[in-house]
Amino acid sequence: MSRAARGTARLFLSGCRQRELIATYELSPISYDPTKATSSHQIKLQMPIDQKKIDVIRSNQFLAILDELGVGAFTVDLNRKVKSMNLAAQALMGLKENDVKEKDCREIFTGVPCMTTCLLRGNSNAVTDEPDVEVINENETARLLTRMAIPIYDASYQLAGCLTILQDHSPIADLIDRIHYEERSLKIILDNLDVGIFTVNRGGYITFFNHKAEKISGYGRRQVLGKSCSTIFGKGEANDLFSLKKSIRKGIKQSVRHEEIISKAGEKVPVRANVIALKNEKDAIVGGLATFHDLTLEHQLDQVISNRYTFHDMIGKSPEMQKVFETVSVIAGTDATILIEGPTGTGKDLLAKVIHSSSQRASCPFVKVNCAAIPDNLLESEMFGYVKGAFTGADRDKPGRFSEADGGSIFLDEIGELPLSLQAKLLRVLEDREFYPLGSRHTLKVDVRILSASNKKLDMLVEDGLFRKDLFYRLNVFRLRLPTLKDRKIDLPLLLRHILRRLCAARGNHPVNISKSTMEILLKFDYPGNVRELENILEHALIISQEQEILPEHLPDYIQQTMAVADGPAQTVNKLLKRSIPGERERIIQALNQHGGNRAGTAQALSIDRTTLWRKMKRYNIL
Repeated sequence: MSRAARGTARLFLSGCRQRELIATYELSPISYDPTKATSSHQIKLQMPIDQKKIDVIRSNQFLAILDELGVGAFTVDLNRKVKSMNLAAQALMGLKENDVKEKDCREIFTGVPCMTTCLLRGNSNAVTDEPDVEVINENETARLLTRMAIPIYDASYQLAGCLTILQDHSPIADLIDRIHYEERSLKIILDNLDVGIFTVNRGGYITFFNHKAEKISGYGRRQVLGKSCSTIFGKGEANDLFSLKKSIRKGIKQSVRHEEIISKAGEKVPVRANVIALKNEKDAIVGGLATFHDLTLEHQLDQVISNRYTFHDMIGKSPEMQKVFETVSVIAGTDATILIEGPTGTGKDLLAKVIHSSSQRASCPFVKVNCAAIPDNLLESEMFGYVKGAFTGADRDKPGRFSEADGGSIFLDEIGELPLSLQAKLLRVLEDREFYPLGSRHTLKVDVRILSASNKKLDMLVEDGLFRKDLFYRLNVFRLRLPTLKDRKIDLPLLLRHILRRLCAARGNHPVNISKSTMEILLKFDYPGNVRELENILEHALIISQEQEILPEHLPDYIQQTMAVADGPAQTVNKLLKRSIPGERERIIQALNQHGGNRAGTAQALSIDRTTLWRKMKRYNIL
C-alpha cells in the first residue's frame, strides 16, 4: 500500500470577495472499485480561520486602541447596521453596545446627525455638514463632539461599511482654558511690572513685549511682535543683542550694566539689561527673556556729578546738525581753538561741554565764563586773578578763571560782549598761553584750551569796530554754526520725545503722550527762543497737565494766541468746537449760576477738579 501524500495548494474563492488562499491538503490512497463512479481521488482540505473573523478581531483591536486614546468610535455595515462600538463611544453617547448592535444607525444615534453626504447612501437624510455637534448623554449633560466618518474597505477594496469617530471637546477645552488663563494671568502680571520685558524665540524674533517696554522704546507691541530683536537693539553687534544670543545659545544668564537701545524715534536710550534663556518642561532651550531698566535719570545725575557730556546729549538728524556732529567728532580730540556761533537757546553751552568731554582733557576742569554777566570793572580780576595788595581789600592772592582751568578747557560764553580793553590781554593768552594777574609783575603760564561762543556774528562786530580783528582770527581756527530750531523742524519730533523723557524722569513720572492737535501746534510754532524755549514750553505743559496726555489748553497762553492769529478766527472756532463736548458749555454756565459763581461748588457739582473747571471756562470763554 502506498503511503499518504501531504502538501499545499493555491486556491481562488469566487464570489463578491474573490480572495487567494493557501490551503494544506492530504491525499490518502484508496482502492479502485469499478462499481463506484469515483473519477478522482478523495481530497481533505484544512481551511484557515475565516477572513471575516480576522477582520472582526482587527476591528476590535483598533477600537480598543481608540479607547486608550479616549476617542469614541463605532462601525456600521452597508445596511447601516451597527456592528461594534467601543467603550469611549458608549460613555459619550450614554448607550450600551448590546442595545445598539445590529440596529439601524439612523434610529439609534439621533443626537449625532448624519453628514451632508452619507458615505453609504449618498445625500439621503442629510442634516448638516458641521463636524462639531452637541449631544445629550444619559445624565442630561450637553457635550460638544467632533465627528468624523471614514469608509471601511474589504481586502478587494470594495466598500464594506463606515467608521465614525467621536472626539469629546471637554478635556481639550478645559486644558486650553487652563493654559489661556495661566497665560493671561502671567501677561497681566508682566504688563504691570515697572520694568521693560520682552521674550524671543530661538531665532531671535520677539514673542512678547510688555507695557513698560512700549513706554521705554516708543514701539507698540504690534509693531515689534514677530520681528527681530535688532529692531530695538540695532543691526550692529551691540552688547545687549550679543548677550541675548549668547544666553540662548549657551543657556546662561547674563547682565549688562550700561547699554543703549534704539527708540522708535531713533533716539538712543540708556538702559541696564538682564538676559536669560527660556526652557520648556523637558529642559530644552526654546528662546530668551530680557528685562531692561530706563537709566535716563541715572544718566542725567551722572552728568551733573561728573559734568561730562557725550554726543548722545545732542539730538538732531537734520543735515545741518549732522554736519556739526561730523565736524565735532574730528576736532574734539585736538587742542584747536573753537568758536561756536548761533542764536540764543540753540545749545552752544551744551556743545562746548560735549567737545570738552570728547577731548583728551575730559578728566581735567571745564570752566565757564559768561562775559556778559560780569561787570567790566571786575572782569579782568575774574579772568586773570589778582595778588595780595593789588587793590584795597585784596588781602590775599586769588586765582582767576584761567588758572582754575589749567590743564583743561575754558569756555568764554558771549565773547562778543568782552570790552576792547580786555580783548588785547586775551589775545596774549591765546598767543603765548601766559598772562599777568592783576597787580603782579610776574607772568603765569597756563595749559588751557579755549572754547568761545557768541550769539552775534563776530565778523560783523569786527566790521563795526566792536571787536578786534586780530583776536577774531585767533578765535576763528574752527567755527561751528548752530542752526535755529525754525531751520531744523525735521528734528522737532525727536527733540520733543527726548526732552519729555528727560523732564518726566526728573519728576519721577512715566513719559506722557502728546495729543495729535497739540503736536500740530508744536510743529507749526517757530520757537524764537529755540531749544531752550521748547524745554520751557514742555515743562509748563507737564506742570499744568495732570493727565496722561498733553492737550492744547496745557500750552502757554502766548502759543495758543499766536496759533489762533495764524489760523484765523474761523479755524480757531472750528478747533474749539472739535475739542468741545456737546452741551458742556451750557452745563457749566448753569452750574455756575446755581452756585452763585462759586467755582469750588461748581466743580464739586460737576465732579471735576477746580483746575479742570478753570481750563474749561477758559476754553469756552466763560471767564
